[in-house]
Amino acid sequence: MTTHPGAIEKICIVGGGTAGWMTAAALSHKLRGLPVAITLIESDEIGTVGVGEATLPAIRSFNSALQIDEAAFMRATEATFKLGIEFRNWGRIGDRYIHPFGDYGQKIDGLPFYHYWHRLGQGERLDEYCYGIMLAEQGKFRHPSTNEGDIESTFGYAYQFDATRYAAFLRQFSEAEGVRRVQGKVVETSLDSVTGHVSHLKMDDGRDIEADLFVDCSGFRGILIEQALHTGYDNWSQWLPCNRAIAVPCESRGPLTPFTRATALEAGWQWRIPLQHRTGNGHVYCSDFITDDEAATRLLNNLDAPALAAPRQLYFTTGRRRQFWNKNVVAIGLAAGFLEPLESTSIHLIQEGITELLQIFPDKQFLASDIEEYNRRMSLNIERVRDFLLLHYVATQRDDSEMWRYFRNMTLPDSLQEKIDAWLTRGHLVRYEFGVFLPPSWVAVLLGQNLIPRRHDLRADKAMRDKIAEGADALRGRIRSSVERASGQAEYIKQVRAASDTGPLMAKG
Repeated sequence: MTTHPGAIEKICIVGGGTAGWMTAAALSHKLRGLPVAITLIESDEIGTVGVGEATLPAIRSFNSALQIDEAAFMRATEATFKLGIEFRNWGRIGDRYIHPFGDYGQKIDGLPFYHYWHRLGQGERLDEYCYGIMLAEQGKFRHPSTNEGDIESTFGYAYQFDATRYAAFLRQFSEAEGVRRVQGKVVETSLDSVTGHVSHLKMDDGRDIEADLFVDCSGFRGILIEQALHTGYDNWSQWLPCNRAIAVPCESRGPLTPFTRATALEAGWQWRIPLQHRTGNGHVYCSDFITDDEAATRLLNNLDAPALAAPRQLYFTTGRRRQFWNKNVVAIGLAAGFLEPLESTSIHLIQEGITELLQIFPDKQFLASDIEEYNRRMSLNIERVRDFLLLHYVATQRDDSEMWRYFRNMTLPDSLQEKIDAWLTRGHLVRYEFGVFLPPSWVAVLLGQNLIPRRHDLRADKAMRDKIAEGADALRGRIRSSVERASGQAEYIKQVRAASDTGPLMAKG
């Protein structure tokens, strides 16, 4: 197959892990048939973070685009199904709500159902009109119906999986697609004296690796995007001050829940992610408000089963590179920026970076307009994730510790303050051109953390109250009836042949 003279012929990905092998898998599959050679550099001596085990529903489209069989993927990665995230103690101590992958109720005359729920006086939990939440609360799972009119079609799902095994799974996939893996460390980066582009990399064994396009998946180090090109980093610690995490796996105990859990603590929060063979746990915290030893003790004391390894310490600074694409280098994953894993966005932002690169794929000219457009899109994506994460901390009534008082007194980014003001005034939510979290996600957190609008959209007053109440009761009944017929998560995983051979699956104890 012939291509135009300026077409990209060589791509080099620096770094493996989830970001590197997702990039390699997607590029090799989508560029199949073109004369493009893809090399991935990975060092066995450099560990990966590997704790991003929870995902958002878009991961399904990523796997589907690669024609990956769901059951085979789940067996290989010890995956479980995920219907949402349960938040505990965020609005007030004792509060609990689920942020689902699905909507609440059904629109009436084009207006979201929550406006009618507000008009009815909020007598029943809004959660009872969300199929995904009711399924999650019962510890059950089923695949969504493909019939649009079915109540069972109104939810989505993601996965909880072992990120290290996912990277290994995609490595096998990528190498079968022709990706060449080079084992070793980059010790020197050479720049073109005229363009300033990266021209080649020198390895620790003396080899030189040349490429037209480089993708930096080297993690926090940013070997190319920062160490070589000095792109700069915007520090967002004033809004998201948590800067450390401790991670530890433990045995599976109790029901295999189809959701991730995030429990707010005095100086941060704790995650719980149930996989087939173990449960992932971690404590994200700010070192200004708690010591590392205290954070580790708190995490270990909160485990619901014996630990399977020693706790692992992680350090980070929330923020983003000032450019995600600089010259002929595109940063993806932790090399592009980091936002704490409160809403499972790390793998999603990797996916967004890959998707946008494929949509704006360059040639050797590396047009400034393409680079600017990529950076614009990725900036909007990550900034809106930042605002959504920050919402969890500031939509709170807690003032029981120094950290929560810090957030109570914070001046918010204008983009978030405007969103909250519009919501509190009349329950209005602005839709974004770019941004992973749609209005139902904002509704879940705002209402789940006790921010109730002062009034609803006036159009909800046009319908007869009795008719609305009757329809709402019928909807709740349909949801309850359907959920009762669904299977437990562990049972369902076995039914669809997605259970691995190594995991206990059915929890102990």
